[in-house]
Amino acid sequence: MKSAHRQREPLVAAPQWHARYLIDTNVLIAASAAMARRRGVTLLPHHREVSPPEVALQDQVLHWLEGFAASPAHLVLDVAGAINIEYHHKLDFHDYGIEVVMAKLYRDEVDRVQVDYDRDGAGILPQPLDEVVHDLADRKMVAAALQALNLPGSSAIVFAGDTDWHDWEAELTRTGLTLLPLIPDWSRTRHAEKQKRLHKGHAHD
Repeated sequence: MKSAHRQREPLVAAPQWHARYLIDTNVLIAASAAMARRRGVTLLPHHREVSPPEVALQDQVLHWLEGFAASPAHLVLDVAGAINIEYHHKLDFHDYGIEVVMAKLYRDEVDRVQVDYDRDGAGILPQPLDEVVHDLADRKMVAAALQALNLPGSSAIVFAGDTDWHDWEAELTRTGLTLLPLIPDWSRTRHAEKQKRLHKGHAHD
């Protein structure tokens, strides 16, 4: 007779997902590099040049993106399509990052928000962010994330190897935005090193 008492399975907490995410392009590239390596396919130039270069960290980024792909969380895109255009411009059509974007579009797990653009194609931001976010390509990302705050549920900006987000972190969080660094130890260390070099350079001016 079998015992009536079964060994209980350990309880594993399910990941807590925000309702939606604005994903920095670098995340898609790093994850795609890790997936290409897993699949045994040739790494393309953008895979080899992505930051972070460490394989273990790229795998960490891939792990998050796989979880996002399987979750009901939405991807934030702009109505004009500029964010999706950037994704396709910087990644190969067969990259895993593009697979995730296409899957979210297919399942209608996308929130399209209105972003206004200037004559140079950069997203228009309110003050003080207009003077803070210096990267023209990332301005549309920030503008989209701000618009996403008006939707029900929580949202976050996800980034990995692009340390510029730490430059703007304080001002962005003051506006209510949530930043999610996927490899925070690496990105904060690299950001601190960058700031140290800048301060050292200014000291010699």
